[in-house]
Amino acid sequence: MSHKKIGKKIKEFREFRKIERADLALQANLDIEQLEQIEEKGTVPSLGHLIKISRAFGVRIGTFLDDQEKIGPVVVKAEDKTLSSSFSTKDDSTREHLNFFSLAQAKAGRHMEPFFIDIAASSESDYKLSSHEGEEFIYVLEGAVEINYGKDIYQLEKGDTIYLDSVVAHNVHAAANQSAKILAVVYTPV
Repeated sequence: MSHKKIGKKIKEFREFRKIERADLALQANLDIEQLEQIEEKGTVPSLGHLIKISRAFGVRIGTFLDDQEKIGPVVVKAEDKTLSSSFSTKDDSTREHLNFFSLAQAKAGRHMEPFFIDIAASSESDYKLSSHEGEEFIYVLEGAVEINYGKDIYQLEKGDTIYLDSVVAHNVHAAANQSAKILAVVYTPV
């Protein structure tokens, strides 16, 4: 799926529901300019923003990620995973440098969103925390990550996992100024 399709789907869904852009921005706790960039310019929303938009509509996040509807299981072969949608949150205001590769965009009716996430090295120390409804499971595949979770900080090395409630303000970033790769499964209730 091209990145522009996500914004187009959001706009079409909003217009179908007869919701003004300003109202959706308010409900999703986004600036109207952010929403306009997503809908009109094809700017790729961060995962947190996409979750907030889907929650404002009361639909699964997959509503905007699905490229096709498949009822049965979906298999993504190792050589095909780079072909899935990538969501970059290289927004200077968030200081996040993550690339998300969706692993289930063809699965209809799903409630979980599995991703491979490449995390660029960063030397920042004041990460912006975000929160959204749901839960997240993270498995570190390469490198090490640091997770700010509320007032706590967790250090995870290759092979470590964490299961957290996404409603608590959090941020996931590479540790020790080295890049990292994680498998993340995000659950968002409808």
